[in-house]
Amino acid sequence: MASILIVDDETRISSFIEKGLRSAGYATRVTGDGREALGLALSGEFDLVVLDVNLPGMTGFEVLEQLRGSGSAVPVIMLTARVELEDTVAGLEGGADDYLGKPFRFDELVARIRLRIRREPAAKGLELQHRDIVLDVRQRTASVAGREIVLSAREFALAEELVRHPGQVLSREQLLSRVWGFDFDPGSNVADVYIGYLRQKLGADRIETVRGAGYRLV
Repeated sequence: MASILIVDDETRISSFIEKGLRSAGYATRVTGDGREALGLALSGEFDLVVLDVNLPGMTGFEVLEQLRGSGSAVPVIMLTARVELEDTVAGLEGGADDYLGKPFRFDELVARIRLRIRREPAAKGLELQHRDIVLDVRQRTASVAGREIVLSAREFALAEELVRHPGQVLSREQLLSRVWGFDFDPGSNVADVYIGYLRQKLGADRIETVRGAGYRLV
C-alpha cells in the first residue's frame, strides 16, 4: 500500500484529502507545519508528498528546496491557491513533479498521484543515452560528451522525455502532459521556456524546433 504525506494547514482541506485517499486505498499522514513536513518527507516512509505552499514554520517552496537539496527524489505535488505562471514555474523549477491549483477536483488529484507513483518504480536503475547525451534516471545525473551538467528536476524530466523519443516530434501538449502531468493554459509558453534552458545546457543545435508541430531531439 502506497503511503502519502499530506501537508496543508487548512484542516478542512487536509481532512477532505485524507478521507478520500484512504477510501482510494492509500495510507496517509497529515501535518500542517512546514518544518515537521520536511522531517517526515526526509524519513523515506512516504511514496509521495502533497504539499501546500502557504505553511507555518517553512513555506512549501522552502520545504521543497531543502528536500531536493538533500537528494530526495520523492514525488511532490504542489497543492495551492497560488496558480500564477511565475509561481507555477518556481515550484516546478524547484523540483515539484506536479502543480495543482485550489479549488480542485478530487478525482484529478488521485489521477495525478497514481501517475506519479506508477512512474517511479519503472525509472529505477535506468541509464538512457542518445549519442553523447547520457541520463542516469536513478541518480538524476546528466552528462554531455563526458562532461557532467547540472539539470533542475523539471529540466531533467524534459530531457528524459526527449531522450526516450529521439528524432520524434513532440508537441507542446505532449510535453506538458508527459512531463508536467497536467495541462497549462493553451497560451502558456512554459514548455518553450524549459526547452530554452535545455538548449543552453545540452547545446543549442541538439533540440530542433519544428514550426507549428513541436520539438525533437536530433
